[in-house]
Amino acid sequence: MSEQYERGAGRPARDDEAVLTFVERFAAQMVDAGMQRMPARVFSCLLASDSGVLTSAELGERLQVSPAAVSGAIRYLSQVGMVGREREPGSRRDRYRVHSDQWYEALARRDSILTRWEDVLREGVDSLGPDSAAGRRLGETLAFTEFMQHELVGMMERWRDHLGKLRTDEADGPTRWAAGATSRENGPATRR
Repeated sequence: MSEQYERGAGRPARDDEAVLTFVERFAAQMVDAGMQRMPARVFSCLLASDSGVLTSAELGERLQVSPAAVSGAIRYLSQVGMVGREREPGSRRDRYRVHSDQWYEALARRDSILTRWEDVLREGVDSLGPDSAAGRRLGETLAFTEFMQHELVGMMERWRDHLGKLRTDEADGPTRWAAGATSRENGPATRR
């Protein structure tokens, strides 16, 4: 790979193979979580680019895939709000941008989905009867979605505060975003 990934002014050259390895590893994690493979690769590639903006041709070159594969992935990512499409200035070519607050936006959309689920689940409990086995099961599902929505609102507020602090502290040096730097502040992460 020759000069596929941007170089920042005054920064050492990146190892293109290491960047591609990250792109593929992160995409694999997203696939394991349920995302389709090509959209996961395209999203990871955009995320790993300094600008966060690439054309279809650039994505195809970096990922070694066809324009049709990129197009399908972009269509999916656009529909779920993970990337935006914009016109390249002075050109007829489109560029694709990963949103700077993509995780926040994705969770905010999830909040509206939970609201719609709650409405349908309430109807289901009423239709089945709250004392029936199915009605109780739907009632527990409704209680779970209500709980998640309530927690999500508070979590999103805490995230905005935390991100503001991270961005303010970023002026202290580039190591702020180093691997694990933010998770160490919040104590050890637990996995289940």
